[in-house]
Amino acid sequence: MTRPQPSSLASALRAFLTDYLPQQRALSTHTLHSYRDSLKLLLQFVAGKKADPGRLTMEHVTYERVMAFLLQLETGRKNQVSTRNVRLSAIRSFFRFVGVHYPEHLALAQRVLSAPLKRTALREIRHLELSEVRAILGGIDRSTADGRRDHVLLSFLFNTGARVSEAVGLQACDLALDPPPSVRLRGKGRKERRCPLWTETAKVLRTHLREGKVAAQETRSVFLNHRGQPLTRFGVRWILAKHIRRAALQVPSLKGKRLHPHSMRHSTAIHLLRSGVDLSTIANWLGHVSINTTNKYLTLDLEAKRQALNKSERVLSGRERNPLRIPDHDLIEWLESL
Repeated sequence: MTRPQPSSLASALRAFLTDYLPQQRALSTHTLHSYRDSLKLLLQFVAGKKADPGRLTMEHVTYERVMAFLLQLETGRKNQVSTRNVRLSAIRSFFRFVGVHYPEHLALAQRVLSAPLKRTALREIRHLELSEVRAILGGIDRSTADGRRDHVLLSFLFNTGARVSEAVGLQACDLALDPPPSVRLRGKGRKERRCPLWTETAKVLRTHLREGKVAAQETRSVFLNHRGQPLTRFGVRWILAKHIRRAALQVPSLKGKRLHPHSMRHSTAIHLLRSGVDLSTIANWLGHVSINTTNKYLTLDLEAKRQALNKSERVLSGRERNPLRIPDHDLIEWLESL
């Protein structure tokens, strides 16, 4: 008995996920998993509860069904618009591939590619004040191994502004703890960058490695869970939430904040900005591809806004000279003074 031939949909998915994305575009494992999950959810939705997703053909995945799937993400799964757009981006990427490599389905691909992304509302970026970071780190019980690990982990996140994926993927060989200390971080798109470490951070990292009996040049994960395996992103989120709840008992301002591990990254940027570090340096520190991404912290920093407001009030009241006020007697002299 001959086996049924795979449909063009199955063939296209296999080529897209095993050759095109990893080989031709060299996308990271995280991106591959995101694309895979988006397409799997779409196929399960199109097939419904009774049909077998493996029997679907390209003709089943119509524009109307894609739009119904996106609506179900928002209404049924309660996903944010940003998540809906991520799923749609993966679907559009797949059908762009289909349009090029399977011309018999070009009309279908063009129809699906016309599905629009939704505009997302800009949410307020939550960050921690320096006093709140100190309260969180100071409230950790370092008499236990877990407490010492948590303290090193959160200190590292605040120092480097690392993404959670960069922290959980950190290996001992990435650390250079001799003066001047630094760390190599592997960011999005397999981009690597060097980030300086503060002396205190290098000290606690050195103690952490010594306690775990990890040599400085070993390819072993730095942050481990109870089973001796690398921490996951969910594990880091749970650790941070636990210590925020504890610190909130002493610092009431923490109670009203919705915080997550990425908040530590925002906190690092704000701390550097207030310390006088220029935006291009902060962009390199955080691994931003474009400085436009870093510019958002200028609008976030309320303290800088307060200082600007206070200065304008002093100028208006005459307590401080306005450097932009043109002297009545000599325009050229004013221009040269700028």
